[in-house]
Amino acid sequence: MEDKEKIITEEKAWQRMARLCARKEYCIEDIRRKLRKLNLSDKDIESVLVKLQKRSYVDDGRFARGFIRDKLYLNKWGKRKIEMALKQKKISPEVIEAAFSELPDGADLESLQPLLEKKWRTVKAQSVYEKRSKVIRFALGRGFPMDDVLRCFDKMQIDDDNKDDSWSF
Repeated sequence: MEDKEKIITEEKAWQRMARLCARKEYCIEDIRRKLRKLNLSDKDIESVLVKLQKRSYVDDGRFARGFIRDKLYLNKWGKRKIEMALKQKKISPEVIEAAFSELPDGADLESLQPLLEKKWRTVKAQSVYEKRSKVIRFALGRGFPMDDVLRCFDKMQIDDDNKDDSWSF
């Protein structure tokens, strides 16, 4: 038996995407990928996207603001990692910058200090230098800038049996 490719009309595709967008926030690129999987022509894909945008089902600015809030407060990501994730979703740099500008000053750093302190308690290492290196790598992987990580380290009260005076890199 041969697998027949599903043939879907533009109207059915629009209805399906409208239902999806009513339940969850999507960016334009996510919807475009879903429409490609339905084997629609490029003309039909663009037509569906225009309809969805006109009726406010999909909006990259709204998506970026929600994405940033979720990743910042729930996942404890830094600004750089969030920016890269949004760029992968083909959100324009102007939209990303506008969404970040709506955050209060220092909102992206609020979670850094407690995150570093928690990680410090769980990391195992032979020396303070090695432990500090591991925690810094962890913070950089989360998307926080090195300057901010070092500033938080300066504020931290570190009680460790292996504490020595070799804090600087």
